[in-house]
Amino acid sequence: MYEIDSKLAKLHEEGRPIHVGLIGAGQMGKDIVAQIAKMKGMECDVVVDLTPEIAKDAYLQSGYEGDIVEVSTAAEAQKAIADGKKVVSTNYRVAVETSQIQSVIDATGSPEMGAHITMDCIFFKKHIVMMNVECDITIGPILRKLCEQAGIVYSLTAGDEPGSIVEVYRFAKALGFKVVAAGKGKNNPLDIYANPGMKEWQDKAAARNMNARMLLEFVDGSKTMIEMTAVSNATGLVPDCRGMHGPHCNVEDLKTVFSLKSQGGILDREGVVDFGIGNINPGVFVVVTTDQKRIVDGLVQRDMGEGPNYLLYRPYHLCSIETPITVAQAVLYGESTAHPMDHLVSECITIAKKDLKKGERLDAIGEYCYRGSIELADVARKSNMLPVGLAKGAVMKCDLKRDEVITYDMVELNNNSVLLQLRRMQDQLMGK
Repeated sequence: MYEIDSKLAKLHEEGRPIHVGLIGAGQMGKDIVAQIAKMKGMECDVVVDLTPEIAKDAYLQSGYEGDIVEVSTAAEAQKAIADGKKVVSTNYRVAVETSQIQSVIDATGSPEMGAHITMDCIFFKKHIVMMNVECDITIGPILRKLCEQAGIVYSLTAGDEPGSIVEVYRFAKALGFKVVAAGKGKNNPLDIYANPGMKEWQDKAAARNMNARMLLEFVDGSKTMIEMTAVSNATGLVPDCRGMHGPHCNVEDLKTVFSLKSQGGILDREGVVDFGIGNINPGVFVVVTTDQKRIVDGLVQRDMGEGPNYLLYRPYHLCSIETPITVAQAVLYGESTAHPMDHLVSECITIAKKDLKKGERLDAIGEYCYRGSIELADVARKSNMLPVGLAKGAVMKCDLKRDEVITYDMVELNNNSVLLQLRRMQDQLMGK
């Protein structure tokens, strides 16, 4: 991967490290701070969270033993960093506005916060590393375009499944392979009605030191749908059906299962995103094919199988651990790990997880009210389907049965939302 290691080492030797600001010091954020602490040529100078204690804990868990200063303004942060201190704050703008910071990492998971953070990064010319996939699938195309106009990089993160899948996809496309399918393994059982109030999932979340809502984003399938929507929008690959197939299969089955029905597989078409439930996790995969006989012979000789499809499999994704690589790509090379195209290919739509009542306020992804599912953007647009990134806080204007799709006309949205305003601009400017 380029010469990132040697270039970072050179920055370290010259005393010119890449300066990073992190917003969101949860489980993933703490991993990022700890990883950067072990690297040469990069420093995480600012950590922002809802309380200074959480932000400070990220530094303490990384082994940092120097001075940590709590600040409320960028001016205070600039002085502290110049004095060799680390900075914590509850004001996210400190991470963006501080002059030394070159790249900001959004690890909040809040689509609304992602909109605010990225717009400020555009104003202050700071590269944005978007761990906030929920924001990306909602307004990624317009954010990326605005970032490009500002001369900064907008990127999804290395190590998260979308970034890892796109890396393998780019490898395949660069070599001239035809991509049949791209996807990931799902490590949790799929229960589309699961909610954080169920004791089974409360116990499992506690055993993994996770918030139950965060765990349920994965269990009810929403996170997989969100991630594969991001992959679709970055590559042009599409879901073969609403919600994808999600078959039970293992690594050795992938190139057979994810092939056309005429070849004994499950697909109606090639060029799709999907996922499998089995021993695939924590891996990601791209199934490819070629009509070049010489290449086919070479693949057979290299133990890739008899075809017609061949598996490119990466057996790991190190979410948050790999994020500093994306920071380095942006600062050193001006490139992203992955980013959406200039329009939405797929939409993550909102489906009722229970019977909803008029006047009910929708909660967050992974809670009680709804789940996400992937659908073609054109289909979602024609049927006025509500993007899942806009659902939190929306108020129902009618009753709705479980399993029905929530549409724009069924809810009242917050017109003061920056996320909503950007989404409306995106729809108007980019083809809705």
